[in-house]
Amino acid sequence: MCVSSSSFLTLTPLFPLLRLQVNFVVCQLCALISAFWFRLFLHPSKTSPFIRHVVATVLGLYFALFCFGWYALHFLLQSGLTYGIMILTGVEHMHKYCLVVALSYLSLCQITRVYVFDYGMYSADFTGPMMVITQKITSLAFEIHDGMARKEEHLTAGQKILAIRRMPSLLEYFSYNCNFMGILAGPTCSYNDYIAFIEGKPYRHREQEADKSKTRLGEGEPSPNMEVVRKVATSFFCLLVFLSVCKVFPVERNIEDDFIANTPFYAQVVYLYLSMLTTRPKYYFVWTLADAINNAAGFGFNGYDSNGAPRWDLISNLRILNIELATSFKVFLDNWNIQTVQWLKRVCYERCPYHPTAATFILSAMWHGAYPGYYLTFLTGIVVTLAARAVR
Repeated sequence: MCVSSSSFLTLTPLFPLLRLQVNFVVCQLCALISAFWFRLFLHPSKTSPFIRHVVATVLGLYFALFCFGWYALHFLLQSGLTYGIMILTGVEHMHKYCLVVALSYLSLCQITRVYVFDYGMYSADFTGPMMVITQKITSLAFEIHDGMARKEEHLTAGQKILAIRRMPSLLEYFSYNCNFMGILAGPTCSYNDYIAFIEGKPYRHREQEADKSKTRLGEGEPSPNMEVVRKVATSFFCLLVFLSVCKVFPVERNIEDDFIANTPFYAQVVYLYLSMLTTRPKYYFVWTLADAINNAAGFGFNGYDSNGAPRWDLISNLRILNIELATSFKVFLDNWNIQTVQWLKRVCYERCPYHPTAATFILSAMWHGAYPGYYLTFLTGIVVTLAARAVR
């Protein structure tokens, strides 16, 4: 880990990945090893929450600097700016200010990266982690507002669980935003779940049957090792699939002039589907590996299923089979980037008094970035979702 990231540039001819992607994978593998160490040697039963917060934050910032260089300072600037807003503006309106400032900061970085530096620099760019940090900042602000500014009877059942009753310390705040388990690829999690993990509190399942949970509350948290092995194996299988087939159906061919001019429309549609099918495993690899890293550290336990088997899906970000076998646009979105869907629901859909579906898709487009395709996707997604709902 003392080797600089430039040393890995010599490896890039050996792998069909860009050098930034190589650094990203190396960092995630180091994070996976660090997660096992964190769970075994810095377990809540052996050390204080303060030490766990410090180590998680320092490792996260180190991995960010290793992978993105000094661009990683944006993570600290965005987090520090919004923390100042939380402290200075008070709990009554800070959630609105934090949403505007965090999203504006993210959008400024995305626009600058795309239209000033390099339009094609899509992979492993520094705004990717900023998207997750933006989710965490805004979620935290709304949850503090729910816990400290709103009456209990005005909260939904989900908001009552997530509501925060005290202002986080600066260390807790940066640990939540920049911990090594999620700084590079997420996924987003609730602040209360993260603090419960750091402090070693009993798990708070949310969808468990009452009688089943009572029989399990006395038991210790199960080992995540088998689940981590399964997820790591799944992630690298997806990476192998992606590297094997992505060149068979290159996605760039969809917009080549000769392909459009000489290919019938139905064949273009078929090719579009196949090229997207071969592109998705890249995201399956990233998100499944990120989930495995959190589980290896002991984070993500979600109680037991109806058969008594432990569930490690508290912060899982996708369900691969449900995506590939989706029967509607809604089902696809519900299983793709799950934690982002939950964030959009909690921050926008449940709170917007007018046209919540349209507002949620617009926020999603703004959060995703400056590429026109995002706006085309999510603005047409409004019509598709409403039409599908009416048909059903």
